[in-house]
Amino acid sequence: MPRPRRRTTEHHRETRRRATTVAIVLGTEVRRARRRRRLTQGRLGALIGVSQAEVSRIERGLGVRAPLETWIALGVALERPVAIQLTRPLGDQRDAPADGGHLEIQEAVLRLARATDRPGTFETPTRPADPRRSTDVGIRDARHRARILVECWNSFGDLGEATRATHRKLAEAAATWPEDRITSVWVVRASATNRRIVARFAHVVDAAFPGSSRQWVRALTVGDIPPPREPGLVWFDPATGRLTEHRRARMTS
Repeated sequence: MPRPRRRTTEHHRETRRRATTVAIVLGTEVRRARRRRRLTQGRLGALIGVSQAEVSRIERGLGVRAPLETWIALGVALERPVAIQLTRPLGDQRDAPADGGHLEIQEAVLRLARATDRPGTFETPTRPADPRRSTDVGIRDARHRARILVECWNSFGDLGEATRATHRKLAEAAATWPEDRITSVWVVRASATNRRIVARFAHVVDAAFPGSSRQWVRALTVGDIPPPREPGLVWFDPATGRLTEHRRARMTS
């Protein structure tokens, strides 16, 4: 008798998403390290005992099914040892602040701001006379004469009220810093729950955040292009600490 097909669950989909993200990140690092050492894909493959085609697949982010031994061999050959560990169990609140998930996203955004030589501030008041009115992270982009208001979301509450609050902060910031162009982006934890909410209200989200998510990711992580003028939404992956783009809903006639 044929074996029954295993039903794809949300757990399996989330696992695939995370595995794909890790493979892309590691593959990119392998390519950079190989080029720095002036190795061809064929030469690197020969060093670790795999084909040039397999090295190419890994560098293109398609190494999800590559054995752990292959990744370790790559790390040794490139003098970039692979470090693997399990995170603290989900829900473990020992020594963790109540807003730890929120702080984790703020920490990542501030780290990116520093890496791109732009001053970032924590809980930036949009109305200095009233410090209670603040955005999660403020980034001053002097090169492009812009100020970015970053709202970090560990989980969603009232989506409509949160959007209205962002609009109020934009208006306050425009009055506070008239010399700068003011723009904003939401950085949202890429959890299964948050993805379901965004997918369920895809057209609402796309209307609220018309800015190019891909350009927003580049503006935040590289800083070589001006931040989009329109508000945007990007994902934060807690497993890798990376920002990834939000793909818009496909419009149907």
